[in-house]
Amino acid sequence: MLEETLKSCRLTQSRWFENENPKHISFPAHGSSIVTCLLFSYGRIISASDDHSIHIYSPTTGELLHALKGHEGGIWALAVHKDTLVSGSTDRTLRIWDLSTGNCTHVFGGHTSTVRCLAIVKPEIVEVVKEGGEIVKERWPKRPLIVTGSRDHSLRVWQLPKPGEQEYKCFGTEEEDPDPKENPYHCLCLSGHDDAVRTLVARGKTLVSGSYDCSVRVWDIISGEQKWTLSGHTDKVYSVVLDVNRKQACSGSMDGMVRVWNLVNGQCQHTLKGHVSLVGLLGLSPSYLVSAAADSTLRIWDPDSGESRHTLAAHTGAITCFQHDEFKVLSGSDGNLKMWNIRDGSVVRDLLTGITGVWQVVFEGRWCVAASNKIGVTSLDVWDFGIADEVDVEEEVDINME
Repeated sequence: MLEETLKSCRLTQSRWFENENPKHISFPAHGSSIVTCLLFSYGRIISASDDHSIHIYSPTTGELLHALKGHEGGIWALAVHKDTLVSGSTDRTLRIWDLSTGNCTHVFGGHTSTVRCLAIVKPEIVEVVKEGGEIVKERWPKRPLIVTGSRDHSLRVWQLPKPGEQEYKCFGTEEEDPDPKENPYHCLCLSGHDDAVRTLVARGKTLVSGSYDCSVRVWDIISGEQKWTLSGHTDKVYSVVLDVNRKQACSGSMDGMVRVWNLVNGQCQHTLKGHVSLVGLLGLSPSYLVSAAADSTLRIWDPDSGESRHTLAAHTGAITCFQHDEFKVLSGSDGNLKMWNIRDGSVVRDLLTGITGVWQVVFEGRWCVAASNKIGVTSLDVWDFGIADEVDVEEEVDINME
């Protein structure tokens, strides 16, 4: 199965670069509202908007499969695990949805301001230091968790409800927010930041959060212990990524800097200079760290040495979205969506041109989806770089992991 998956990756990669005419459809979505989040999972496009709605679309036809309604504010955070979707909103709640039915099964209250970022933490094998210094490998967390970050300065940890488990819906009242301690799925409240939590990432037992208080903090999401406060940025932190293999985290800030932090000793290993304005987006793959900024450039870095490899400088406006892997980068800015060769920094093609702006882009296996504004109308564009009988890489890997 692994050999077949790697073969599929190579074949799909060649098609991304060489296929001049991939299958392409475009359809309207969310009226004229901004698409704040975009996911592609198990053959479904999942888009969220500041119009309070979440839509599920078919990538082959553009058909609207489900419209998930219930939030009373814009949705600014999404995460998905198989048939379970988690959303966070300006209405201060966290909602859990069953994607097979489109039903909302749980509503979690407790944050006192916008839920700005979230992640689903799946169990995996991690190294744990026992008393006496012995290092053993254990599976953490024991069951999937949700971590949320809010403009109320706090983070919260919740158990991800399993399909069929007791439904729980807690809304609070106009006069009073709900007490999360009454929620059987609530685990921890992590306090320490002095301003809004803008970004987070979590794996195993490790959570990394970035805040408008200019700090990056590292937490143990099982015990709630704050392990490190990483200080060095001089302005708001907008993006973080976690590299568990190298035991480091990276952060991007409004100060224009990218910093690489050592999670063993809490020290800054590298300060990556080059951007001249807000570094709002970071991405990490095994061989590449990519940063994107309001200065209209993306930069490719060596995550080991911090050395700059390439500067991608063909956009004319702030980078609004991007995703990358070991071969390519897709990036959106005012008026266009570009594909780059990450290995030499060259432009491969323009996927979209002549549009007002690109809000989100995501690719998975053979599929690419972008959300953009076309003369005041919100549109989703879908490209299929595969062949009719090809199996998506994501599905193959998950089948192999079961």
